[in-house]
Amino acid sequence: MNIETFIKDWIAISNSYNTEKYLEFYLKDVVLDDPSVGRKFIGHDGIKDYFVSYFIGYKTQTEFRKMEIKENSAYLEVEFTGEFPEGKIGGSFEFTFKDDKIEFIKADLIH
Repeated sequence: MNIETFIKDWIAISNSYNTEKYLEFYLKDVVLDDPSVGRKFIGHDGIKDYFVSYFIGYKTQTEFRKMEIKENSAYLEVEFTGEFPEGKIGGSFEFTFKDDKIEFIKADLIH
């Protein structure tokens, strides 16, 4: 698995708002922890709720900024733009991968 390519594809699909393709990047029992919204999202149903609410709902676009890759994990910094109060804000994701999919992801806003 080429993690850099995987993440860049994940961003592109996110920006296209294709929910079904977006879910294909995640294991069925994935956990997404986002302290900035105060919730954990579990499984494909949770990821779909997160994606529809915070990405499609706010017309969020994600732009790649920086990435650090380790064996089965990666740290990503991005910039979000969309129809939310700030209009533009930094963010980060910490990924853990298993079987060529996302097993765990921590998302956070950078102020």
